[in-house]
Amino acid sequence: MKIDDIDAFVAVIRSQSISQAAESLQLTQPAITRRVQNFEEALGVSLLDRNTKPLKPTPMGMRVYEQCRSVLREMDALRELVLSDSSPSGVLRLGVPQTVGDVVLLDALSQLKTLYPDLQTQVSTGWGSHLLGKMENGELDAVAALFPAGKVFPEGIVGRSLARMDLVVVAAKGEVRKRSCKLADCYQRGWVLNPDGCGFRAGLQRALSDEGLSLRINLETFGTELQLGLIANGLGFGLVPRPLLENSRHRERLEVVPVSDFKPVIDLWLIHPRFLGNLQAPVALFGETVAQRVAHQAEEGAAAGS
Repeated sequence: MKIDDIDAFVAVIRSQSISQAAESLQLTQPAITRRVQNFEEALGVSLLDRNTKPLKPTPMGMRVYEQCRSVLREMDALRELVLSDSSPSGVLRLGVPQTVGDVVLLDALSQLKTLYPDLQTQVSTGWGSHLLGKMENGELDAVAALFPAGKVFPEGIVGRSLARMDLVVVAAKGEVRKRSCKLADCYQRGWVLNPDGCGFRAGLQRALSDEGLSLRINLETFGTELQLGLIANGLGFGLVPRPLLENSRHRERLEVVPVSDFKPVIDLWLIHPRFLGNLQAPVALFGETVAQRVAHQAEEGAAAGS
């Protein structure tokens, strides 16, 4: 019975797919299939119901899966004990949404390169939920992502809030003349938002739905600065973290819409597996640099607005 076979079995159960398990472990599908079969032969029992789609464990397979997770946690702890004192090297795989990356990545990558020259950094972008899924599959070592305050993360994943940010509704300057309004007063103008899958957009859609209102999309596109430029040109309302608005080159052509019944708050989280080995210090540095950069953005924005 080999740890590699256990890894393959756990990856298949988590992803419910041989192909996705192969991708997450950077192996071929035949290699994954062979390892799972080896594990079944070693135990003398069938672990997968191969007549279902997606793949599901047999009743015994589910019990074995839970035990395997405990085994892998203990193996992680053992590796942590051995690696924690060694110099960081190899590859550090980071994940950030584009919204955050535009603000923090340049400083964070520069700091990592300066302090850990033997460490190669790779960056993936995507929605927070997508990046969290990649981390669960072992494809990322740390993620800086936006989630609601009080977010509960899966077992084996550690989350720490780095900063809390207001999300504000914005419009072209002079477009809204009321001192205060409600979602019902402004939703018909339409919105410039990220494509479907964005947490900001999902929160706005829920708030509108609770009031029996629909979400009207005028334009959907990636990139906060592009969105703010389109909004400044009068193409709709937008939803953006306040620090990013205050530091936008379009700031003078935009204004915050005072929506009294919609005041969302979002946390910027540093998320990583419980056991990081010799990557613990670089991940901590990444989190500190991200937090400092966001705080600096907020301070600059406050100074500009005073």
